[in-house]
Amino acid sequence: MSEHNQFSQPLFQVKKTGLQTTIQDLGRHGLQQYGVVVSGAMDPFALQVANVLVGNPRDEAALEITLAGPKLDVLAPAVISICGADLSPALNGKRAPMWKSFHVQAGDRISFGRPLSGARAYLAVAGGYDVPVVMGSKSTYERANLGTVMHNDKIIYGFNGSVRSGLGLSHKVIPEYEQHHDIRTVAGPETDWFTEAGIESFYYEAHTISPQSNRMGYRLESPVISHKNGADIWSDAVPLGTIQVPANGQPIILMADRQTTGGYPRIATVISADIPKVAQLTPGSTIQFQPIDVHEAQRLAKEQEKFLRSISHSRASRI
Repeated sequence: MSEHNQFSQPLFQVKKTGLQTTIQDLGRHGLQQYGVVVSGAMDPFALQVANVLVGNPRDEAALEITLAGPKLDVLAPAVISICGADLSPALNGKRAPMWKSFHVQAGDRISFGRPLSGARAYLAVAGGYDVPVVMGSKSTYERANLGTVMHNDKIIYGFNGSVRSGLGLSHKVIPEYEQHHDIRTVAGPETDWFTEAGIESFYYEAHTISPQSNRMGYRLESPVISHKNGADIWSDAVPLGTIQVPANGQPIILMADRQTTGGYPRIATVISADIPKVAQLTPGSTIQFQPIDVHEAQRLAKEQEKFLRSISHSRASRI
């Protein structure tokens, strides 16, 4: 019997993988105490919207497409959506819609061109992708060879979800991905490890995204963030958005593929509502950190969740 579910079908053939195309859902949770990395979508907001628009559960897996997208030959009719970064998606060479569900047919080709804004797009399909669930998640963690690895000529299977197309977000609620963002943070547990000058530099100076950034962490090129007495702590938990500062004084924002613990002082943590902004930054983009308190961070998280629930319930063409 096939390794794939008997109700799934060949959906896409990968003709070109692109820079980094992986399968991601909302991550592999509850296993960090065993050293298992969470992974999951870098931009969980765009992933969830893409799923809602094709009638999937919000935590279903999608293709995460980074900067230079793949070429996919469509093997069966499907309803798909593309949300997140504008990487010039095209259907049969003509511009494809974004933040809206639409039909594709066998024989079509989905491709991507020049990145226009943002770094990561999410391609969801009605019914979801039929890929192995490993430790409770379909997410790919390439360093440990967990999940589905893409290669040229790979066949991607999917389930046939029966939904109507044409559902989308109104322009007024579609995120804008800028080359500079103000990123809100809450204080980290080792804030007192830094000098007053170091903390001032962290909050009042701009930071540039380094080309050495990846799914594990965004390295920042910054004025030196100085420590009082060294940069080594007992290894401790590092949630999504933790900002560590190693001995060189250059901060690192830990992202989806972050390690489970870290041994550098944590000066702050990016709030969950702003993680999508960080995930869509490209090398050379700049950010400035803004301190807020935990109560405001929780309010903003609830506001984002309320929006996602509202579109999930309505799935209306005008939101």
